[in-house]
Amino acid sequence: MAIVAKITTCLWFNKEAEDAANFYISIFRNSGIDTVTRYGKEGFEQHRQPEGSVQTVVHCESQDEVDYFWDRLGAGGDPTWQVCGWLRDKFGVSWQIVPQALFSMIADKDASRSGRVMKALMQMKKLDLPVLQRAYEEG
Repeated sequence: MAIVAKITTCLWFNKEAEDAANFYISIFRNSGIDTVTRYGKEGFEQHRQPEGSVQTVVHCESQDEVDYFWDRLGAGGDPTWQVCGWLRDKFGVSWQIVPQALFSMIADKDASRSGRVMKALMQMKKLDLPVLQRAYEEG
C-alpha cells in the first residue's frame, strides 16, 4: 500500500478558537508565510483538552490508510480517548485520523446530507469511510 497521507496541525481550544486561529494566522502571514490552514476547534465537553493544546490530523486517501494509521498510532494508547476519529497515542499525543473525502461531505451545502454524515461520525471511534459515504448518499 502506498501511503499518501498529509498531516496538519489542529489547534484545540476549549473556548475562543476563532480568536486564537486569527491570532496565529496573522503572525504567520505577517512573516511572509501563507501556508497556514485554518482549522481551529472548540472541544467536546466530554473530551476536554488542556487549554491551547495541539493535535495532529492525518488526512487519508482511503479506508486502508485510516486503518493503517489508526492501528499503529493507537497501539498502547488510551482507548477512552477514541472518539470521532480522534485517538491518543501511548505518549499522550492526540491524533485525528480522517479520510480526506469527509471534508467535502461535511462542507456540502445540502444540510441534510452533511447532517447525516455528522450524525454518523459522532457515533464512531475509528472513522469508517464506507459508512460515512452511505450516510452522505442516503436520501
